[in-house]
Amino acid sequence: MTARLLRFPLFLILTGIAALLMLLPALDALMRGNTGVAGAFFYAGLLGLAAVVATGLAISGQVAGREPTDAQHLGSLLLAYLLLPLYLALPFYEGVQTTTFVNAYVEMVSSLTTTGATMFGAPGRLADSLHLWRGLVGWGGGLLIWISASAVLAPMSLGGFEVTVRAEPGQDDAMLGRFQRALPSRRVAQATRLLTPVYLGLTLVLWIALMAGGERAFVALVHAMSTMATSGISSVGGLHNGASGLGGEIAVFLFLVFALSRLTFSSDTVPTARPGLVNDPEFRLGLVLVMTVPLVLFARHWIGSIELAEPMHPTDALRALWGAVFTVLSFLSTTGFESADWQAARAWSGLGAPGLILMGLAMIGGGVATTAGGVRLLRVYALYLHAHREFERLVHPSSVGRASGTGRRIRRQGAYIAWIFFMLFALTLTAVTALLAMAGLDFEAALILALAGLSTTGPLITSATEDPVRLIELGAFGKLVFSGAMVLGRIETLALVALINPMAWRE
Repeated sequence: MTARLLRFPLFLILTGIAALLMLLPALDALMRGNTGVAGAFFYAGLLGLAAVVATGLAISGQVAGREPTDAQHLGSLLLAYLLLPLYLALPFYEGVQTTTFVNAYVEMVSSLTTTGATMFGAPGRLADSLHLWRGLVGWGGGLLIWISASAVLAPMSLGGFEVTVRAEPGQDDAMLGRFQRALPSRRVAQATRLLTPVYLGLTLVLWIALMAGGERAFVALVHAMSTMATSGISSVGGLHNGASGLGGEIAVFLFLVFALSRLTFSSDTVPTARPGLVNDPEFRLGLVLVMTVPLVLFARHWIGSIELAEPMHPTDALRALWGAVFTVLSFLSTTGFESADWQAARAWSGLGAPGLILMGLAMIGGGVATTAGGVRLLRVYALYLHAHREFERLVHPSSVGRASGTGRRIRRQGAYIAWIFFMLFALTLTAVTALLAMAGLDFEAALILALAGLSTTGPLITSATEDPVRLIELGAFGKLVFSGAMVLGRIETLALVALINPMAWRE
């Protein structure tokens, strides 16, 4: 039964799952007595299920003996990010009633791509059931990228895996071509069976931990889902506005570690020759950033407090250091939550937000095959290895590299591919910034908004500058450009280039 279902287009399957998920906010709104929102979600879900079933019956004869290819799955994934939000926005638009459909579409693109940028940040602007829908869509988008990374991107040497394999991006590894590879639909089914219980279980554990810290059950659920999806979606304007306090921040901090390396939750597609999380270069590089960058931020706050002649109490210093550590990991994982102590440290020092540091962390991003966005730690590590070796050759031109075969592969071909991706990322960032500037934004706002979209770090638009960028004030053209940037940031430019390559469609 599962094998037959997976022969249908991935876009159709995702639409059916979205229709089923709509019943949850419908039930929540009904229990709250909000019949208007409940009806919008119920009827949208019912009509969606009817359309999916009718379409499936109509094409069942065509897909009976056909196996979807990896390129078709990748194309369906791109269509899902572009077109599925049109359906996801229908009940949201009907539930809000005081916004345009373009705003609802951008909101759903932001949620599905785990960006988390919102145009409805004012307290009380949305009903709790609509916040639940945003959280569910973001949570589902995180699970989608987990499964897609294992079953679609990894076999095609994309999504960061191109750094370690021998194949060209968009192609199978030549060394593995001697063996019969599992069918794409079987890989999707296997990844779904393995990863969904882990993802669901971790979300449940974090939900319970946040409630134990004193958070309201609904807010704890939204924060737990957005933490696992690294979307930064919140129903109260951020984690610092919640009631869980320091205990909740510690719990979220521990679960944000899952965005640094795939080895924290899975043992397949290991990017290193030596097993173990300690030997994983992504995890080690992430820890180095989490330990060093907060020291710089703490020194910045400390110097600012001296200039203001404010007394420095040990408790204030420790809380300021914790606020920096939490916020650094949050933006490195492209989640975008701020610690309450981060806000207190800024008030204590009298300094504004370190926008460039937060933007740099978001641009680096998290680990390969995680829900985090950005350039990814593995690509940064490959560029670091190459730069380190080049400096060694400047001192000792006749020296021989000491790395193993895998290390040499990452340092040479891996660094070359990583540099290509970085250049594509920079060119895309330039183009999106220019388009947003054409939409009426100044350079700083356009750059922050472009980087927030391409790194899937929506809260960056309010945290990286003293004057937050107001998405609601953008015109339709600027909102659609931002939506395109979020899709590019999630699917990655290199995957888009591989998708339009005719070689990827040859079976």
